[in-house]
Order: sequence, then C-alpha cells, then structure tokens
Amino acid sequence: MSRRFLLGAAIIAVSPIAIAVTTTDPIIVTATRTAQTVDETLAPVTVITREDIETRQIRSMPDLLANQPGITVSNNGGRGKSTSVFMRGTESDHVLVLIDGIKVGSATLGTTPFQDLPIDEVERVEIVRGPRAQLYGSEAIGGVIQIFTRRGGGELTPSVSFGGGSYGTVEGSLGLSGGGNDAWFNIHLSGEDTDGFNACNGEPGVGGCFANEPDDDGYSNTAGSVRAGYHFGNGTELDFHWLQSDSESEFDGAFQNEGESTQEVLGSSLRLMPTDNSLVTVNLGVSEDRTENFKDGVFASRFDTDRDSASLQGDYFGASDSIFSLGLDYIDDNVSGSTDFEVTSRDNTGVFAQYQASIARTDVLLGLRHDDNEQFGGNTTGGITLGRATDNGVRYTFSYATAFKAPSFNELYFPGFGNPDLGPEESDSIEFGITGVGGRWSVNLFQTDINDLISFDAAASKPVNVDEARIRGVELVTNISLHEWNIIAALTLLDPESRAAATRGNQLPRRAKESLRIDADRDYGRYSAGATVHAEGRKYDNLGNTLEIDSYITLDLRAAMDIASGWSAELSVVNVFDEDYETAAFYNQPGRSAYLMFRYRPER
Repeated sequence: MSRRFLLGAAIIAVSPIAIAVTTTDPIIVTATRTAQTVDETLAPVTVITREDIETRQIRSMPDLLANQPGITVSNNGGRGKSTSVFMRGTESDHVLVLIDGIKVGSATLGTTPFQDLPIDEVERVEIVRGPRAQLYGSEAIGGVIQIFTRRGGGELTPSVSFGGGSYGTVEGSLGLSGGGNDAWFNIHLSGEDTDGFNACNGEPGVGGCFANEPDDDGYSNTAGSVRAGYHFGNGTELDFHWLQSDSESEFDGAFQNEGESTQEVLGSSLRLMPTDNSLVTVNLGVSEDRTENFKDGVFASRFDTDRDSASLQGDYFGASDSIFSLGLDYIDDNVSGSTDFEVTSRDNTGVFAQYQASIARTDVLLGLRHDDNEQFGGNTTGGITLGRATDNGVRYTFSYATAFKAPSFNELYFPGFGNPDLGPEESDSIEFGITGVGGRWSVNLFQTDINDLISFDAAASKPVNVDEARIRGVELVTNISLHEWNIIAALTLLDPESRAAATRGNQLPRRAKESLRIDADRDYGRYSAGATVHAEGRKYDNLGNTLEIDSYITLDLRAAMDIASGWSAELSVVNVFDEDYETAAFYNQPGRSAYLMFRYRPER
C-alpha cells in the first residue's frame, strides 16, 4: 500500500462516496484508530454497511448484532426492552461502544442501551472482536462496536421509508442529503411505534421480572440526526454530528413497569495535515444517557449520565508504509438523578502510542496505553499483533493483549450497595487467526482470562473483586457466492467458564456455547430475496447453572421488488416457524410476524 493511499484513506475514512472511488474494500478505522481496508487489518472485524442493513431488512440494532461472529444478545421481551450484548463470552459491560468516535452509555449501569439506538440513523457499524484497551482504555475487554451516523455528500438526495406490520407496528423515516464533492450534509428523522406483546412470564418471588402482568408491553421511539462537514483543499477536514433518540417503553416489573429514555450524542472533529506525511485529528464530544422509570404512571427513579470527552491524535506515516500514532484521551463522567450517590463525577486521562509496520513480509502492530482514573488510579495496558501472508494468499496472525474495566458508579457508590474500594477488572488475551484469500474466510482461536471480576459478597453485603473467568473460543466466518447467492455464515464455539471457588467449572450466564448466523441473499434485478438463520445452543440464566435456557433455531425470510422509479416494496417474515424461545429466562421473544415497508431512493 502506498503512503499516498494511506494519507488519503485516513482523511476520507468516514466518507462513503470517497471510499467507493478509492477502493472496492470497505475501510475500517476502529481497529487501529487509523484507516485501513478490511482485508488488511490484523484484527478480526465485521463491517455492516447501510446497503447491508437495507438488503437484509434489519429493523433494530439488537437484530443487527444478534449472532454476529463472537456475539450473543440477550433481550428482556421484545422491541425496546433492556438488551445486553456479550462479546467473546465476556460480561455485557466489557464492550466499548462509540458513536462517531464518542463514547456512549450509562456510567451508573456501565452498559449501553442498544435497544434505543435507532437503526435508521446508521450509515455503518464496525465490530472489532478482542481487547482494544491499548487504544481505548476501559471496557474494551471483549471488543469495540462503533456506530457511524449517515454522512451524505454528492447530489441533493431525498429518502423516504414507511410501513408496519405485526404487533401493531408502524415505522417511518425521512431524510435529505447532499453537499457536492467537497462538502457533505445529512438530515434524517425516524420513528416507530409498536403495541408489543407480553414481555415477561415472571412470577412474584420466583424469577424474571418478579411480577405477573400478562399484558402487551409497547414501545415507541423518535430519533433524528444531523451531520455536516467540509473537506478543504489543503487537506483540512471539519465535521459536525448530532444524534438524539427519545423512547418510551412498557415492561413488566414488581417496582417499575414504564420507562422514558433519551440518548444524545453531539460531536465535532478536525483533521489537519501539517506535513505531507503527517495527520493530526482533534475530537470533541458530549454524550448523555437520561432515563426515568415509573410504576403504573407514578414516578419511581431517574438516572442521568453526562459524559464530556476530548481526544488528540497524531499519525506519522514513515518508510515502508509504517505508521506511528500518539494520542491523548480525556473523559469526564457526571451522574445525577433520584439516587443520592456519595460521589457524582470522575475523570479519566489516557495516553497511548501505536506502531504499525511491515518488516520482512511480517506485519507488526504494537500498542501501549496508560490511563489515570480519578477514582482508582493508574492502569497500563498493551498489545502486540503479528501477521504474515503466504504466497498463496493465506495470512496467519498472532496477538496478545491486556485490558481492564473500570467499576461503574453503581458498583462504587450506590447507597447501601456500593464499594468505593473496588479496583478494575483485568484481563489477558491470546489469539491465533487464519484468513483466506481476499478475506473470504477466517478462523480465530482465542483465550481470555479475566481476574478481579466484581461480584456481590453476601457476607460483606457489598461487591468485591474476587471472581475469575476463563473463556476459550473459536470463530469461523465465511463469505461465498453459490449459484448467484451471496452467503455469509458465522459460527462461534465458546467455553465461557467461571473460575470462582464456589462456581468453578460452571458456564457463565446468558452465553451460549454454540451460536450460528447465516445470511443468504440474491439479486434478480427488479427483485431480490433472502433469508437469515439464527441458532443458539443451551445456556443458563444464573451462575449456579440451575436455571436453563433452551437452545433454539429461527428462520427469517425477506423479499423486495422495485415498483416504480426509485420506489421499492420490502416484505419480511420473522420467525417463520413460530419458534417459542427465550434469550433471557422468563422473557418472551416475538413469534411469527410479518412487516411490509415502502422505500424511496432516487435512481442514479
């Protein structure tokens, strides 16, 4: 790869128009915080584009993530209900989530409300599997998910979609993009409303939601995004982005059964090229997570997270396509609400360095980072990855990395529960990978050992750093064409084992040992057809492995047809065989359901 291409790719890494001109391979920036094509990155990655989302008729972020390589999704009863994402068998709070480079989520819970992130505002999603603490700091033990909002550019282009289906569902979106060759803008609005179904079969004092409320639990969401920027002739690029999602959800519970939530992200980035072989990037951002809960219309609780962030990164492009990166990250978390936390704010400063090079036909990636946290002090993480390609196009990789997870505000300071003496959870990971010609198939074997896991000590009546876990796994991914069908298949085999004294050898909760996803699509010109198979093996809902969740297989079918100039009709049938299954004990999942959407995109 030439230095000129590296610099150009770094400047236009988030521009879909420029990508289409420059290379046929998607460009990913999350794996190394620098731009590279998917087939060049040494990390195991998955990129899901806007085209993929529409072709597969993906209707929510949990649907997008479900059974992707290395990922298990647990959902508490349908659209808009609490959703947890487990990556490579690690905890649900061991996944770092970014929106346009800005860290998002709740500082009290330590997780991200994937159920409230609007899929219609998404341009693409980059999933990086495996630890990335050496670049991003806390939470990236299992991996990183970065969501990019719609960007725009090119000719003035409107977009419209509307439709609905089962469970009284109504959906729609409206957008306008443009900007020409050097500028870009995108304004987009979306909304959905569904009556839902009974979320939970819980019983008081038994489990699940600990309540018997056999009613339909609805959900509504309205969202909007704005993005605009300009690429100056001297290599300077300025970009602004904003996303907000407001939702209302009904659910079952003994103490609360309604919720209102707002997710908002506001950010800007500036890229400069001081010299012909250097790039400087400055990012500023604010993210907010606001939630109010009610019991039968009566206020119950409120939790707010305000997160201010800033980063400065310099990249130097040296000889032999080497890249040296040096960066500084700053995050300030503030929490408020109806709960009186003893401490309501903390900041974290991280400094990182990374070196990428090709030496004697071997690709080398070295990373080192130090975080200074106001609450628990310093933590140093690092990683090394080596890759070597053979003459027949097969590439072998090896990596080792350390990572950590800072305790959440709830774990530290929740009245009557928190323990301010908690330290971070820490991990070591080792991985071997083989990638086929052109990235058409890959096999990755890994082991992650997690120490100082936080668990509740009944004797001390507080959470403590005592537990351990060992997770072994293999991911097999292939992308093939068979009789004009494009087939993407991902099989994950896990051994997520507790190493704590009381539960040693038990399977970690809500992680299946086997999971499979197959997407198959074919384009017939005016028509297209496709199918998705989801399958998961048996798992447990508790660490004692006494509450079992059965295995399941579901089939989704879809078809689309061009009906007029720029207009298409899309029909999907979810869970065709009406499988009765759960991803969390006592919580129902949708039965057989159908949806019809109409979409307008001008022909080009």
